[in-house]
Amino acid sequence: MAYSLSAFGAQMYAELQLAIAESYGVDLATKQFSVEPTIAQELNEAITAKSDFLQRINVIPVTEIKGQKVFLGVSGPVTGRTNTKTKDREAKDASALDQSTYELSSTESDVGLPYAKIDAWAKFPDFHQKYSAAVQKQIALDRIMVGFHGTHAAEQSDIELYPMLQDVNKGWLQQLREQAPQQVLKEGKVAGKVTLGPNGDYANLDALVHDTKQMVDERLRDGGDLVAIIGSDLLAADKAKLYAKQGDVPTEKERIEDAQVIATYGGLPSFSVPFFPVNGVLVTSWDNLSIYFQDSSWRKQTVDNPKRSRVEDYNSRNEGYVIEQLEKIALTENVELVA
Repeated sequence: MAYSLSAFGAQMYAELQLAIAESYGVDLATKQFSVEPTIAQELNEAITAKSDFLQRINVIPVTEIKGQKVFLGVSGPVTGRTNTKTKDREAKDASALDQSTYELSSTESDVGLPYAKIDAWAKFPDFHQKYSAAVQKQIALDRIMVGFHGTHAAEQSDIELYPMLQDVNKGWLQQLREQAPQQVLKEGKVAGKVTLGPNGDYANLDALVHDTKQMVDERLRDGGDLVAIIGSDLLAADKAKLYAKQGDVPTEKERIEDAQVIATYGGLPSFSVPFFPVNGVLVTSWDNLSIYFQDSSWRKQTVDNPKRSRVEDYNSRNEGYVIEQLEKIALTENVELVA
């Protein structure tokens, strides 16, 4: 049975359309329109603000769909001395990277809002803000998911075949696997996996993180900005061991929660990040991970679709994932816990 908007819901939808048009500086939101670069930047900042992780890394606008990376970090020492009586001073090329370019892909974030939900939300005076915040948060989470799970950019994505958005874009981990495989550890003594435990390749998480760090270029290893992003399964196992040892004392339980579980592993500040593979460890700096979006590529349209008893909100832009310095990142994956 078809569902139609109530009179109040229809009024709320009309107000939503007006609010969207006003926010984006257009006459009608029901016709597809290009978002001005300055407004696109504001929209991007609103999306970024919905995620602590996105606020730590670089999420930046670029003008071209292909080009040179924005941040070419220094990859080695630049200090020395020259005897100018016999030799000219020479500037050092400290950013000598083989992979110094980026390429963006068309990305869609389309949301269907059922009439029934509009009616349920119509009682809230800040309906437009609630709706916009919900969409922005989901786009933020999707960006993170693609960054850690994306393996390719398919012509036609398939959410059923690739539920972790593997086919939307090529994320950071896949780029690392392809461009610097020597900095990816995926198996130890047993083929196809790295074992963690008393009888494994690594006795504990500290040793695993330490060895992952050793795959980072030695010139960048001790700059003080590296962090370890650790999968939730590995952290949960380590947390369980701490509870078993110290969890009987209430004060110790609080200390475990606040300090020990996500504090320092292998000498690095360690973090848990949404959608990071549960059995992996990534060592890099926050500013080495970037998402680029083309500031002139944002398109938006909202459509009332009675055939599906919903309102549809179409959003698209060109964006891509960038590792700024390949020498400054290392991954251990396929980690399996053993007794």
